[in-house]
Amino acid sequence: MFTGIIEDVGTLAARVVRPDGARMAFATRLPLGGVAIGASIAVNGACLTVVERDGDRFWTDVSKETLARTNLGALAVGDPVNLENALTLSARLDGHIVQGHVDGVGRLAASRRVGDGWELDYDVPEALLPTVVEKGSITLDGVSLTVARLADPRVTIAVVPHTATMTTLTRRPVGAPVNVETDILGKYVQRMLSFGKGGAGGGGRGLSLADLAENGFL
Repeated sequence: MFTGIIEDVGTLAARVVRPDGARMAFATRLPLGGVAIGASIAVNGACLTVVERDGDRFWTDVSKETLARTNLGALAVGDPVNLENALTLSARLDGHIVQGHVDGVGRLAASRRVGDGWELDYDVPEALLPTVVEKGSITLDGVSLTVARLADPRVTIAVVPHTATMTTLTRRPVGAPVNVETDILGKYVQRMLSFGKGGAGGGGRGLSLADLAENGFL
């Protein structure tokens, strides 16, 4: 579990292609002495497991599924990545609850300066749009962000100078792939609303405003 508050911009240091995926090494300024083998680190928002430490680098095994569902497979050696250590129960939740489970890959559609900051437009996969709301939370390449405007399938994000400095968001070219994780709350609500009164096996008509009113919620 993560917060979407990036702790370091590291780089892809090495990649070894394997039949079942890849082993990838990332260089970082994060102190790795206290990072245990088996610990989780979010790389561009994808939760990866540390399998080896080597000086200022950590190695992870990346499955074919992860390579297919994220932008990690498109990285070249030397490319920057957003890094975040796993959340502890004593930490502040300055961003929002981020699982590190990437839902899909979007694209940076436009980037423009607005005063000292930026506005970035992203095209998000259509299947994810029901769980994206204006002024709600979204995770892009591991960064906890607020949706400034929503015009399906385009999501607009306002980026302040601090976020630009601490992440890769404003360093990516238009057209670059971006890992998207929508808000976990929205995903669970969507899932529950998709089931009708027929139970988990389906066959029902779903939840309606009339159902909510009947049960005292409206």
